[in-house]
Amino acid sequence: MAKEVPAVADNTANFERIFELLKQEYPNAAPALHFKNELELLVATILSAQSTDRQVNQVTKTLFKKYRTVEDYANADITEFGKDIYSTGFYRQKTKHIIGSAQLMLTDFGGQVPDTMEGLLQLPGVGRKTANIVLSRAFGKIEGIAVDTHVKRLSRRLGFTQETDPEKIEQDLMSIAEREELETLSMTLILHGRNVCIARKPKCEICVVNKLCPSSRV
Repeated sequence: MAKEVPAVADNTANFERIFELLKQEYPNAAPALHFKNELELLVATILSAQSTDRQVNQVTKTLFKKYRTVEDYANADITEFGKDIYSTGFYRQKTKHIIGSAQLMLTDFGGQVPDTMEGLLQLPGVGRKTANIVLSRAFGKIEGIAVDTHVKRLSRRLGFTQETDPEKIEQDLMSIAEREELETLSMTLILHGRNVCIARKPKCEICVVNKLCPSSRV
């Protein structure tokens, strides 16, 4: 189990300056998952848990040709589907979630991916993070911010929150960022977390916000 990032002093007063510097560092912060419609996005996002976007994109390149409709997923053979997504990790759980979600969409949502937070949260394996991603990227609806492991770690290190629960972190970020910027904020923090503010040994010496970060080691 990952060790919690220590809480630091409230640094929300520097949020706008930090966010601006990070946006300059990552001007084209965009989703890395490949998809053509809301169904593909939902499947790819479920597969991305505990996996890399690169690995998911490799799998979905073939998967999306084999399974094209909600019916295709709902009627998929569990063993065969598990083999199709095996390399993304936790394949048994993901198989149940994807097939179960497709079956529920057929029975309760007219065969469509729900376009509301309430609807998406009814699907097996779909939490607020996945729902926020689908709503913003597939439907253009900003309901909140997707809090993954990078967003959680950086929000605490930067002093934007002292919470550990993703939903509480989401609320703290929504209180300091403009709603239309939440998708950009999520992607920017994710990219900075992957490239510089890594979990075990952050590269503080090359970080563009090290002078504004209460966790900086330089």
